Amino acid sequence: MSLLILGGCGGGKGADPVVEAFGIAYIKRPLPDNPQATTDVRDATAFNAGGDLFYRDLASAGARERNITFRETGGLGDVRDVESSFDGSKLLFAMRAPEIEGADPEDQPTWNIWEYDIASDSLRRVIASDITAEDGQDIAPHYLPDGRIVFSSTRQRQSKATLLDEGKPQFPALDENRDNPALVLHVMNADGSEIRQISFNQSHDLDPTVLDSGEILFSRWDNMGSRNQISLYTIRPDGTELRIRYGAHSHATGTDGAQIQFIQPREQEDGRVMAIIKPFSGTDPGGDAVLINTEDYIDNEQPTWRNQGVLSGPAQTPATINPVDTDPAAPSPGGRFMAAYPLWDGSNRALVSWSPCRLVEGGRIVPCTRERLADPGAEAAPPLYGVYVYDMASNTQRPVFAPQEGIMISEVVAAQSRTRPEILSDKVSGVELDPDLAEEGAGVLHIRSVYDFDGAFNGLGSGAAGIASLADPAQYTADQRPARFLRVVKAVSIPDRDLVDLRGTAFGRSSQQLMREIIAYAPIEPDGSVRIKVPANVPLAISVLDKNGRRIGDRHQNWIQVRPGEELTCNGCHDHRGGLPHAHSEGPPPVNSGSQTTGLPFPNTLNSLFTDFGETMAQTRTRIDATALAPSVDIEYEDVWTDETAAGRPRDAAFAYSYSGAGFTTPPPVATPCLSAWDVSCRIVINYEDHIHPLWGKDRGADTCTACHSPTDAMGNPRVPEAQLDLSDGASSDQPAHFTSYRELLFNDNELELNMGALQDRLVQATDGNGNPLFEVDANGDPVLDASGNPVPVMVTVNVPPALSAAGARASEGRFFSLFDDGGTHAGRLTPSELKLIAEWLDIGAQYYNNPFDVPPP
Repeated sequence: MSLLILGGCGGGKGADPVVEAFGIAYIKRPLPDNPQATTDVRDATAFNAGGDLFYRDLASAGARERNITFRETGGLGDVRDVESSFDGSKLLFAMRAPEIEGADPEDQPTWNIWEYDIASDSLRRVIASDITAEDGQDIAPHYLPDGRIVFSSTRQRQSKATLLDEGKPQFPALDENRDNPALVLHVMNADGSEIRQISFNQSHDLDPTVLDSGEILFSRWDNMGSRNQISLYTIRPDGTELRIRYGAHSHATGTDGAQIQFIQPREQEDGRVMAIIKPFSGTDPGGDAVLINTEDYIDNEQPTWRNQGVLSGPAQTPATINPVDTDPAAPSPGGRFMAAYPLWDGSNRALVSWSPCRLVEGGRIVPCTRERLADPGAEAAPPLYGVYVYDMASNTQRPVFAPQEGIMISEVVAAQSRTRPEILSDKVSGVELDPDLAEEGAGVLHIRSVYDFDGAFNGLGSGAAGIASLADPAQYTADQRPARFLRVVKAVSIPDRDLVDLRGTAFGRSSQQLMREIIAYAPIEPDGSVRIKVPANVPLAISVLDKNGRRIGDRHQNWIQVRPGEELTCNGCHDHRGGLPHAHSEGPPPVNSGSQTTGLPFPNTLNSLFTDFGETMAQTRTRIDATALAPSVDIEYEDVWTDETAAGRPRDAAFAYSYSGAGFTTPPPVATPCLSAWDVSCRIVINYEDHIHPLWGKDRGADTCTACHSPTDAMGNPRVPEAQLDLSDGASSDQPAHFTSYRELLFNDNELELNMGALQDRLVQATDGNGNPLFEVDANGDPVLDASGNPVPVMVTVNVPPALSAAGARASEGRFFSLFDDGGTHAGRLTPSELKLIAEWLDIGAQYYNNPFDVPPP
């Protein structure tokens, strides 16, 4: 459809253009045919031919425009993520060469980091080597104050090294949607050398920028399990001190509470962060420009702890007076912003890429008015993104130069000198980092108390008044403490389909948890503290367990990491539904204040475990006994605390759930050396066919599971399996990629009956909501009669619910684990160690496979 453009209706075309004494760089590209459908912030390496980087010596319509990347792209490549150096003399950006006609996707050019020197008009690829440059997709570069460069990349350098240690081939792991390789943060020298991975998310870490403090602020796509949002995080340039900075509970802050994501964060001179908020996709493809007070708030209506009761929000305020709508289905009265770059010149202004609100009316493009927007049939016109200077003091907006139809300015920055942020030097082994741990490739996780929920004591049903009473062996035995062990879980890297063709059946009942490995277990001390060694440079999650090794509460839905030699300390646990600040430097103080003395034991505990002031019990134990820092692949408990005389009772009984004990004779899901000594390479990898299914056929005499739970008796005669549960060998008729036993345990099934020597689905007459029997009717609603003239009943199968739940062991108590309790019908038929294996497998997701390279080809 041809459109007539009305002059003066472009939202700022008629305003006087600005003239500023600084240069500007901007990315100009053809407008996509369908901007709504082709733009998704999660598809960060998408290639759209025709994007180039332009520069003007002055922010003025009269200044000469020069295309500085055409010499490399020929107008057929693409550019994104432009950034200016702190002195305004250079530009960093990502550029991709043109498509190679007929080449396979893996043979196409990759995104590379380039640098442009403005004074000399020279352009260079930062990584000079073709082989090294093509080793991954590199985007979103930003200068660090010490001259190095942080960027987002699919290189996953340290993650690939870990894959080799695990006996797997090197490959870039896919994001948790299994769409594209995950982009994570890396740091390199200015000449492209010494590339190091510093973040280990399983989905994207994007848009790194540097705060005045020297910390890197970036947009993290949290996409674990049921979580799916982009929030703001910080990290040091060496990869230590990864923390949420803002937004975990602030995504329902779009128009009318619509879900938005936080992208393109940049710090202003006043310390607030300017960002673009928009949905994952749509909105032509802009959003709203907002200012966020991340110093005093962790969420829009949640101030930091020191501001509790003082501030109430909101932390987010619009950066402009434009009434921007973030609903992709609706035109936005105030237009939309595609980029915003705050100026550091004391003027409280920003460069923005903005498109006015425009509609198509009678084949013409017209400006939005209240009356036109009220028309239900209003049709949005193609966006017209141009460069403007927005003055936040006077709320005025002036164009730098006139926008062009069919062209959009997707990014803009100022080549302007600004204050250089603080330099955060890399932490040094032997100074800030533990040298022995660093050498081992490990770090330490220290939780002060798992009974600390967002700064408040939660006894988890124990009835205890507080941590001090719960920790006192004279007041509480171990069995009276709900939290007994910590499980550390690791993500499994998922390869692309060219390497391993993973079908949904490989994940089992649900793919929400993808695949998981268990790193190790450690006991939780009486005060709820735990301090354990964990592998560095891998994505980790944790679960708190009861005495039986079954998860208490929800799954941990955020990946954490430690760098070699780093100790990560958490105050406690977090209820995401509560909305309180967590894992934040300005969060609530710890509930567990630790020992109030030095040189004395905790109340009613052994004198040999003497404390230092402020120590948790875990800190005391691991300081005195360094071997207690090492976790185990087994669950092991020994009461090392109770002073029998002082506490007036015996010590609590020791126990273990072991893969190598007499009660465990099926194949263990862990390498043999790890059974005796844990190290950072140990992994518990549970595949259903290899480790869970053998339990059902294990010879237990008359108590062998398949002696009752099979479709034939000992003589080979057909029968209804006991409790309608078939645990026998063989592929399922419902899904041949799964064993029958897996489907029977985790999926709904039909009740069977024996009819003339054959098993068949049992049918019963259906009833309505009031319990009345139902009969067949014809097209006219009249009853259908049989040969005897009787109404034909509606017959339906009888559902048999699954015995197990992929939601976890505790969700499987009623129909499975309770049968094995003392006094249960199956008491003693499975050993405690076998029950622990089933519980840990359910808690991590009940996957069919937890190693993609164990999956047979389809």
